[in-house]
Amino acid sequence: MLRVGILAFHGDVSEHLRASKGAAEKLKRKIIVSEVRTRSDLNGLDALIIPGGESTTLQKLCEREGMFPAMKKIKNIFGTCAGAILLAKKVRNKATNQRTIELMNIEVERNAYGRQNESFEKEIGTTLGKMVATFIRAPHINNVGKGVTVLAKDGGEILACEQRVGDKYYLALSFHPELTTTKFHEYFLNQVASAR
Repeated sequence: MLRVGILAFHGDVSEHLRASKGAAEKLKRKIIVSEVRTRSDLNGLDALIIPGGESTTLQKLCEREGMFPAMKKIKNIFGTCAGAILLAKKVRNKATNQRTIELMNIEVERNAYGRQNESFEKEIGTTLGKMVATFIRAPHINNVGKGVTVLAKDGGEILACEQRVGDKYYLALSFHPELTTTKFHEYFLNQVASAR
C-alpha cells in the first residue's frame, strides 16, 4: 500500500486526487491518497504531489506551516507547473524573497508561457507516448543539470524531466497532466513502488 499526499493549499488538488486514484486503478495498485495542509500531514508519506497554482503563495503557506524541512525528507516528489518551480534549484524571474525546496538540478523560468488568459492545450510527444498537455501560466524548464533525464520536449523546450538522487526520486512537468491523462501519475506511482 502506497501513501501519497497531495499538497492541498490551492491549485488542481481534486484533479490530482482523481488522476492518482485513476492511475492506481489502471495499475491495480493499492494506494491511500490524502490532502496535505500541515507538517504532520507529511508523516509517513511514500510520495508527495505538488500541484500547480501560484508558486510564491505555495511557498508562503508551506513556510507558515514549517513544512520545507519535512518536504525535503520525502523520498518521492512529483511537481507540476508551480510544483516544478518549488522543486527547482534555480528560478528565473523570482519574486522578491521567493524560495524553493531546491531538490532538483533544474533551472525554471516563472510564467514563461504567459498570463492566465494565454493558457493553451497542445499535443506533445513524451517518452510515455503522445498526449494533450495543458499550459496555464506555465514555467519553462530552461536547463537541466547532471543526473536529470528529459522525458518530454516540444521543439527545443523541455516540458518534463526526472532525477534520481540516491534513494530519492523527483519528477517535474511544466504543464498540467492531471487535466488530460493519468499517464504521468501511473509513471510516478511505478517509480515510487519500484524504489520501496
